[in-house]
Amino acid sequence: MNPVETLLLRHIAAGRGARTALVDHERALAYAELTKAARDHAGALAAAGVRRGCRALVIGDDTADTVTAVLGMWWYGCVPVVLSPMLHDTEIAFVARDCAAEYAESPLPKERRDTLGEALRPLAVREPGATRAADAGPPAPFPPDAEALIQYTSGSTGQPRGVRHGMAGLLAVLDGFGAVLALTPDDTVLSTAKLSFGYGFGNSVLFPLAAGARSVLLTGPADPYTVITAVHQHRPTVLCAVPRLYAALLDTVARGTVLDPSSLHLAVAAGEHLPAELSARAARSLGVPVVNGLGATEVLHIVLATDRHAPVHGSTGHPVPGVTATVRDDDGRPLPAGAHGRLHIRSASAALGYVDRPDASARTFADGGVYTGDIAYRTEAGDFRHVCRADDLLNLGGFKVAPAEIEAKLRGTEGIADLVVVAGRDATGLEQAVVHAVPVDGVTPEQARRAVARAIRANLPPHKRPSRVEVLAKLPTTSTGKLARHLLRVPQEQR
Repeated sequence: MNPVETLLLRHIAAGRGARTALVDHERALAYAELTKAARDHAGALAAAGVRRGCRALVIGDDTADTVTAVLGMWWYGCVPVVLSPMLHDTEIAFVARDCAAEYAESPLPKERRDTLGEALRPLAVREPGATRAADAGPPAPFPPDAEALIQYTSGSTGQPRGVRHGMAGLLAVLDGFGAVLALTPDDTVLSTAKLSFGYGFGNSVLFPLAAGARSVLLTGPADPYTVITAVHQHRPTVLCAVPRLYAALLDTVARGTVLDPSSLHLAVAAGEHLPAELSARAARSLGVPVVNGLGATEVLHIVLATDRHAPVHGSTGHPVPGVTATVRDDDGRPLPAGAHGRLHIRSASAALGYVDRPDASARTFADGGVYTGDIAYRTEAGDFRHVCRADDLLNLGGFKVAPAEIEAKLRGTEGIADLVVVAGRDATGLEQAVVHAVPVDGVTPEQARRAVARAIRANLPPHKRPSRVEVLAKLPTTSTGKLARHLLRVPQEQR
């Protein structure tokens, strides 16, 4: 089997080649054009002498060129590793070494490609516009258990982990959350989540192309104004975003910006916790059901989702078709309704494991399924409710960020004696990173806040920046002298 057979070739065989497949900021591609572009891309890989079956980096924003690169790699028989251009060059270099990539493509503006030169130096790199072979032949066959896609996620230490998705698992999501979406060729999907996320990759590539629908790709950071413009221009029927984006969108509309959501018939929220109040507000404002979903990179996409016909605000929903979900204790024993424990998922979309991390794979891919890293419980009614993350990872708009990673960038700030980063909640209930800083003697709280704010802007990309800075006389500790992070999660007035 090969993904391009499901995503492209069957639409050509059905006479749907003239229908639009992808739209980005520069162009639109019909299914016939996308199929030719993917085939030509595969031919270019053959002409370049790229080894079939190798792991290959695709460093690109959400554009038709990036999707074409992925489809071309599949056609040829390579394993794409899709990375965000927002990553630092050192992070990209780490991924290249970690997954033993042999080849890389960066469909990006030349100035950004130039900065990647050192990170990609050990790899064969193809420049955009390179000569392409005339024909790549038929799509390369992948056995069902063969590695077909790698996506990187952060572990509890902040060290990225490559998640190895198999061919069968890649296609299994189409029968899982794909059945919940129930897209048709008449649908248009707009996703603000990026292709480097499992959530965004499914939204923008797997689900719409499998259905013969149209996918609108947003280039650059997604903000409320970009989304409103895209909604008015492309008239999507399905909007997929993280809860944080929905909150910002609703606030923008409340301040007077006009949004016409009349083309929508469904909204999907995933990537982080969706508070009940925000879910209800979004449904009222958009005038469509809001499906709340929970997924993980280790299972590729959403595995728990609320009922689009009768959504319950605040619920994480029920398992999608083909998925079994249980809540388990630390010994792996299933827990009864109402008991909090580790969320365990059994699904055909479960990944093959992590890249070169056997111990982590054994802990996560265990007991016949996958532990997602979430604490949850099942209600007496049978739906699931999300409680929190099982570790200290921050979930910021779908980006998983280790507090230590932020702390390392902020330590040494002039005028700051010590600091720590923990999760907090904003006024809408969404998770945010909060810096708790202790100033040196003689530095006022306001001076400390300004110093940390400057360091945040100078040293961290937007998606990793804390939203708030609290100034303390000292950090709380336990009786043994260890930092009591849990106390910092409690509002100051309640400590």
